[in-house]
Amino acid sequence: MSKEQRARIDAMMRQPRPEGPRSVEELRAGFKALMAQMIVPDGIRVTRTRLGNRSALHVEPDNESGAGTILYFHGGGFVFGSPETALPLTGHLVAKTGFKAYSVDYRLAPEHPFPAAIEDTLSAYRALLDGGTDPSAIAFAGDSAGGGLTVTTCLAARDAGLPLPAAILAFSPGLDATRTGESMDTKEGIDPIFTRKAVEHTGAMYLAGADPYQPLLSPAVLADLTGFPPMLIQVGTNEILLDDSTRLAARGRAVGVDVILDVTADVPHVFQSFAGVLDEADEALDRAALFLGQRLGAGRAANASEK
Repeated sequence: MSKEQRARIDAMMRQPRPEGPRSVEELRAGFKALMAQMIVPDGIRVTRTRLGNRSALHVEPDNESGAGTILYFHGGGFVFGSPETALPLTGHLVAKTGFKAYSVDYRLAPEHPFPAAIEDTLSAYRALLDGGTDPSAIAFAGDSAGGGLTVTTCLAARDAGLPLPAAILAFSPGLDATRTGESMDTKEGIDPIFTRKAVEHTGAMYLAGADPYQPLLSPAVLADLTGFPPMLIQVGTNEILLDDSTRLAARGRAVGVDVILDVTADVPHVFQSFAGVLDEADEALDRAALFLGQRLGAGRAANASEK
């Protein structure tokens, strides 16, 4: 059955699209319409709030079973997407872990290029810390561009002298603005969603002329991950961004970071969005929830033993 599920999703994602570069408005509307088809689980409560200097969605389980907090960063190439479009992912993580989540509505390019998104996600993290949330009970999580923000926000937090979160969870993260991964070419055509031309189009809006050869834009190539918390990186083999994940995992392991690189065969970018219709998506989210439960629980236990 799973093979048939994968084939149906691949065909759906390959449906003809308008020729040529689309406007920012068209990109945003198209992504919103796509994500509206995904399943948001029952058993959660969603309210709008503010975190730091930005609006955010507060997602809570009906039956909260732990003190963990997931700080979620949505995907969308830094150009489109919102906490609402990421709700299928955030909602499933909340429902499966019993933790609450905050999903940050960070500023988007081209109106607000690099480093605006990182400034906003770092501000949200500061707000959690200033509000008394123990960093050992916080995990950064995100998908695609937001998956990249889990890493770059951690870099920015470390540079600012802040304590780091207990864990990082990244779904198909975008981690290389230099676009030098081999998979950018070897997976062209196999990837049903992205082409090099498409990601370079949105990437240029975020860069706005900035040099991509810097850690906050290309951590898979240039970041020093020393001292980073445990990371779970989930990615599919049918992605031009596959090597963003594999290279970051290697960089982390080289400096002693606990990294789980979780690669699923024959699935597309952020396949976890298809929870409820793709077996691999449900299974990956189960593994993600287990990781978060173990890491946030381990952090709290270690803290308690030191007191």
